Amino acid sequence: MRVVFLGTPEIAVPPLKYLLNHSYNVAAVFTQPDRPSGRGHKLKPAPVKVFAEKNGIPVFQPGKIRREENRKIIEGLNPDFLVVAAYGQILPSWFLKAARLAPLNIHFSLLPKYRGAAPIAQSIRNGDSVTGVTIMIMQEELDAGPILMQKKVPISTTVTRGGLEEELSVTGAELLIETMEKYLGGSVVPVPQDDRLVSWAPAISKTDARIEWDENARRIHNHIRAMNPWPGAFTFFRDEQVRIWSSIPETENSVTVGAPGTFLGISKLGLRVLCGERSVLEITELQKPSRKRITGREFVGGVHLRPRDPLFHD
Repeated sequence: MRVVFLGTPEIAVPPLKYLLNHSYNVAAVFTQPDRPSGRGHKLKPAPVKVFAEKNGIPVFQPGKIRREENRKIIEGLNPDFLVVAAYGQILPSWFLKAARLAPLNIHFSLLPKYRGAAPIAQSIRNGDSVTGVTIMIMQEELDAGPILMQKKVPISTTVTRGGLEEELSVTGAELLIETMEKYLGGSVVPVPQDDRLVSWAPAISKTDARIEWDENARRIHNHIRAMNPWPGAFTFFRDEQVRIWSSIPETENSVTVGAPGTFLGISKLGLRVLCGERSVLEITELQKPSRKRITGREFVGGVHLRPRDPLFHD
């Protein structure tokens, strides 16, 4: 079976690896163009490109997949399946029709919940206890195609988006192979999505990572997890931007007065800060600009705070 694979970030690498390990003929990979990275703004290839080149797979990197010159490329590849995982562009109908059997998409939510670019972050931000992976047949409309198979995955209250991405990428790779084998055997059939249940997970920007301290501690904790590793939840301390990397919400609301963002003292693991609804969040790891990450206790020791001092502001 000839497969053309489309994907870009690290989460898309395990599905590509599993296709090779299960003897699928990956005829080509499409991925996003190399992007400037780091202080020197040197062009950096995407993880999928790096993996493909190491395994001798031809790589295409069109800036705009909809351009007509890409039609000849995909039709010339003559794929049985298209497999898409976090590619980053919407495919035109003529591209999807190039697949002899089916254009498949690995989506990292239980569709129709969380259509869009950032379903994993959205599930963590919303405090969901369960997410999952969906294998679907692609249509030109974003994430709207019929479902072939799904698998649920629990979300712990401590996992970061990076950690959950690692787990879901492997689950998605396993489910992809199972789905393709059952599809070829005729034992799975497409099931239309219920449009009444659709919700959305739009792409995240750097400004979305800002912490709002008048929200309750649990919601801020979820926000911090959802923004880790990128772009990193941030706040301001004495007008300097600070990244917050990990936290623990306290279970009881024991503070009666004070403004959100107020320093309440140190804890065993970090520092305690007042949040909305009289809730308290322990900050266990944070980072000043151009500095290494430190514990909350280390941060307090370096800035000489006293309980009830203003700490963070949004």
